[in-house]
Amino acid sequence: MTGLAPAMSAALLAGLLGSAHCLGMCAGISGLFAVNSSIATMRMQFPTALTYNVGRVISYAVLGMIVGSFGSVIVKASPTVASSVRFLSGLIIILVGIKVAFDLRLLDAIERMGATLWAKIAPVAKRLVPVTSLPRALGLGLIWGWLPCGLVYSVLLIAATSAAPADGAAIMVAFGMGTMPAMVMTGLGAAQMSQFMRRRGTRLGFGLLIVILGVLTIAMPLTGWLLPEAHQHR
Repeated sequence: MTGLAPAMSAALLAGLLGSAHCLGMCAGISGLFAVNSSIATMRMQFPTALTYNVGRVISYAVLGMIVGSFGSVIVKASPTVASSVRFLSGLIIILVGIKVAFDLRLLDAIERMGATLWAKIAPVAKRLVPVTSLPRALGLGLIWGWLPCGLVYSVLLIAATSAAPADGAAIMVAFGMGTMPAMVMTGLGAAQMSQFMRRRGTRLGFGLLIVILGVLTIAMPLTGWLLPEAHQHR
């Protein structure tokens, strides 16, 4: 899909800036690695933290594939809506940019609904603690990717408008990769990154970039609607 690059870029930026939020929700889990006495050094912590986060990104990819499949069904049922779907994708990207810029919590209601699902999954996660091996870390990450999070849901909306399972997965992987640096880092480095990402100027700058990507995404369908003849001769 031609709009995949802007969507992935927006997801990556949202993930990078949203990593400050992720640290607040997930840093406690990452901290479990350090608590385990068998993981005493940073060198030994890194593989475990990386494995946990790989599991988390895999879960995001699965979610992206699922919502992308729904979008694909809609477009296949009515191919004429493809331009409308891309326009909607651009609008959602713009809204995500505004959300990031001003740290808005626009999806609290949906997040609370997701908490119901999480309540059923959480007991399984607890069985993997303490994290004493890489398989446990991977399993915990796979489960933790389903944690209710407004930012994840925002990017999932973008993935849903990709109208392709593979594109939806790619968008969510880009988001997950954006969150990786802060989530894999531990100690002072992560704290400094979180502080930088929470600065108002940083949020505004990243949010503006995401808004621009949204504008670029809606440019083609909008041009097609306003100048149909010029669009047909391209």
